[in-house]
Amino acid sequence: MVATAISCAVQGLSGVPVTVEADVANGLPSFTIVGLTDRAIQEARERVRAAVRNAGFDFPARRVTVNLAPAEVPKEGSGFDLAIAVALLRTGRELPLDDVACIGELALDGGVRGVIGVLPMARRLAASGIRRLIVPVENAAEAALVEGTEVIGVESLAVAVAYLEGRLDLAPTAAPPMGELIAPGGVDLAAIRGQSLAKRALEIAAAGRHNLLMLGPPGAGKTMLARALAGLLPDLGADEALEVASLYSLRGRLSDRPATSLRPPFRAPHHSVSRAGLIGGGAGLAQPGEVSLAHGGVLFLDEVCEFPRAHLEALRQPLEERRVGVTRVRGTVTFPADFVLVAAANPCPCGRLGQREAPGCRCAEDAVLRYQARLSGPMRDRIDMVADVPRLGGEALFGSGAEEPTAAVRERVAGARARQAERAASTGVAANALLGAEQLVAVSRLDVRALDALTTAGERWRLSARAYHRVLRVSRTIADLAGEERVTRQALLEAFQLRGQSE
Repeated sequence: MVATAISCAVQGLSGVPVTVEADVANGLPSFTIVGLTDRAIQEARERVRAAVRNAGFDFPARRVTVNLAPAEVPKEGSGFDLAIAVALLRTGRELPLDDVACIGELALDGGVRGVIGVLPMARRLAASGIRRLIVPVENAAEAALVEGTEVIGVESLAVAVAYLEGRLDLAPTAAPPMGELIAPGGVDLAAIRGQSLAKRALEIAAAGRHNLLMLGPPGAGKTMLARALAGLLPDLGADEALEVASLYSLRGRLSDRPATSLRPPFRAPHHSVSRAGLIGGGAGLAQPGEVSLAHGGVLFLDEVCEFPRAHLEALRQPLEERRVGVTRVRGTVTFPADFVLVAAANPCPCGRLGQREAPGCRCAEDAVLRYQARLSGPMRDRIDMVADVPRLGGEALFGSGAEEPTAAVRERVAGARARQAERAASTGVAANALLGAEQLVAVSRLDVRALDALTTAGERWRLSARAYHRVLRVSRTIADLAGEERVTRQALLEAFQLRGQSE
């Protein structure tokens, strides 16, 4: 007899519904699982066998074959255990499974344990027409975030079977309210003394989603400034927040970031991170890396010149395309990676290059050149602004003047974002940093004085076409912050000031 149950395999941020087919036939007792599976699924034979018996059911003493279809789709992990057990038990009893899917790992005593990736699986199953989802209790809250799906959390195989047979009434898990767990965080700008140029660059970066490089000696405040950016960004929309939560679910990192949070993520990987940890990858099917965990938020690379150059060069694709494709033996997946890059660097290995007071820089000239060359020209070409963060004296650090708080700057950022959203109806682009060349010229609306300033400065600095566009994008954001319909000469001059020596 053949019986079936529904589960799901993860492929990138999406998934593929999987039909678990169980056949119990005459022959010597055996248990075989087929369907392009990994080792964890092959080990499910022992978990399922023990869980079925310890839950009080009889395991068939016959030839058992389980097929996970479609067979050409790679499948990984222990999340198919519950569906395999339910399909096997269905061969000997009535278990209504219309529009029902099962996800969960089985313990040897019949308990049901949580698995990673339940949220993206629930989204895919809901899109395919599944209306009820049976998951471990610990995964029920995240799965319930998917609208239109009735989520039943179970703690054991016996409870799942009793519910399916109608002997036990379980209430669906209520979806937790979005946005109630985390308020805007990060460092308040009012706590950072001085550094007006860097603070202005952070405001522009938040308003137009521009990439930023901060240069300065150790201890000048680059890390605090980067963390202040988190509080300037507006909340994510519900759909964006669910997409971000799905990425964290795939990595099993929802303990780091609640699925209900509307705040943009802030990721700050150490320079010792592996390439797979930064970009995505790993054994088997690829998992999202830090560039995807920062989707919709900020990726902060402190001491950027300490990162291996190959790692930094790998960032060029996500910075350009706002997504990253990862190819492994078991398949190719694509993850979203739309983030604001904030990098911080010392001027040299010791950090004292250009410092007037003693002790000065003692790095060899070739060491300084090698250090700075880790951030290549093509990478610098994708950074919109460069801000100097000098070391401040005691008078600036302990003066009595008040600094502008994050809340005030955040209001201006929200206003600039609103103006970009209005233009998006015609351009189809939500942020100035993403505007194409033709769209950029159309929305800039340069007057004669502004055009003269742009061409004069461009000829003086011998700007490339890409550099012209980068300056103009930053200028458009500066004009939006000021509430200007056109890009003014003043906005262009400020953009040139933040251009740095990246050309």
